Amino acid sequence: MTSSPPPPPAVAALPRSLGVFGGVLLTLSCVTPASSLFIVVPPLLQSQGSGAVISLLVAAVLSLGVGLCYAELGTLVPSAGGEYSIVGQVLGRLAGWLVFVISIVSLLVIPPIIALGTADYLGSVLSLDPAVAGCAVMALAVAVGVLDIKSNALITGVFLGLEVLAAGVVTVLGLTHIQQPASTLVHAVVPDGQGGTSPFTLGLLISGLAVAIFTYNGFGTAVYLSEDLRDPRRSVARTVLWSLLAGVLVITVPVIAICLGVASPDQLATGDLVAIVDSWAGSTVGTFVSLCIAAAILNAVIVMVIQNGRVLYASARDRTWPDPVNRALATLHPRWGSPWVATLAIGLPGAVLALTVPISALLGFTGVVVAVIYLLLGVAALAARRGRHRSTGAWRMPLWPLAPVLTTLVLGYTLTQQAGRDLLITLAVLLVGVLYWFLYLRPRSATHWVLSLPADQSVQDGRDGRDDPAGRPDHGSPLPTAATAATVSEKP
Repeated sequence: MTSSPPPPPAVAALPRSLGVFGGVLLTLSCVTPASSLFIVVPPLLQSQGSGAVISLLVAAVLSLGVGLCYAELGTLVPSAGGEYSIVGQVLGRLAGWLVFVISIVSLLVIPPIIALGTADYLGSVLSLDPAVAGCAVMALAVAVGVLDIKSNALITGVFLGLEVLAAGVVTVLGLTHIQQPASTLVHAVVPDGQGGTSPFTLGLLISGLAVAIFTYNGFGTAVYLSEDLRDPRRSVARTVLWSLLAGVLVITVPVIAICLGVASPDQLATGDLVAIVDSWAGSTVGTFVSLCIAAAILNAVIVMVIQNGRVLYASARDRTWPDPVNRALATLHPRWGSPWVATLAIGLPGAVLALTVPISALLGFTGVVVAVIYLLLGVAALAARRGRHRSTGAWRMPLWPLAPVLTTLVLGYTLTQQAGRDLLITLAVLLVGVLYWFLYLRPRSATHWVLSLPADQSVQDGRDGRDDPAGRPDHGSPLPTAATAATVSEKP
């Protein structure tokens, strides 16, 4: 008989203090409508003209397919681990591990990439070095991120209000300065920057679709908050879908107003939306909008730090690392109930990166990561209605399997169109993950990388931590006790 392995580190549960409204505020803040509108949309307007509206509407439909996958899978596996926990529970532990590996690298670099854009929009008020401004934004986001989740929701809600106000100002100004016919939205034209135009084609639509989809990215943040949400079997789906709907409206309606309000299509070719606002209402309003964009960037980074800290916390609960590291990362703040060590561990390196490393070159890699994760979520949504998951109480998407099939096909095609360099970086990261799996995790499979759900959710599902009839650990159960871990380790 083999000796019992050491008991897993005790992990405190996140307090369930967040309702759907607070969850939507946090999730929509990660979508960050103002920064999407003023940072992501301008290149789309430059390349597609008024056809950007068509691209955004098509992207909204595709995002709905992804959102339905998030909503069903997030209620099936309501874990702070988000996508890695979902994929691991449905498609297997190795698949979940590889999702975690590419996710954690992207979670480390995306916030500082976004934070580095702050100085551009503070330029009308302050002259700042982009690296210093990015580092300051990261540090401030980490300081806010260690607070309790209800305080986070309140703070990000205030910033979100400024974002929506800026989008509303642009919408009102555009619709009160209409100079283009409504037909330009249907029979779209693409400016050449020299006074001429060309028709919007299917090829242009497909080429800009990845950027258009990325415009709404962030609504999946709700699954990272599933252990903070009350009644996650119902609230996760509602949070995902309401956040997506709000993001589509707050981003797309101002774009429509911009396309109708410009004096000529050539203004779209410049991609300078603040200059367009200046032409409508003067530089004072343009400065206000710029400051709102800076606030939107800070807001997005705060929410990303919050969600990233929870992913790292969940990885410690799942015993991903050596036990001393697991114990540290799983520590909750005694007053705020936040995973403060994990938040510092994932946020502070981002501040250093913003200050010292030209990480903007990794932006293409993060796009590949998003496409890969969405693709695997589509596959997981196809597999989630079989085996033990079939009887789990969860919200179910309508017209299944239409949404996951379309999502998988479109994203598979999207990956074939990505730059070879970004694909190679992703492959290199995955290879490092495979090495860690075979050298550390697999030899300790009885006690490490045990994909877990919060204890209260597992009890609700009727699980008790026992193995299934096939002799496999129930990776949807809570962390094993020393006794159950020993039982698993004795199996042939």
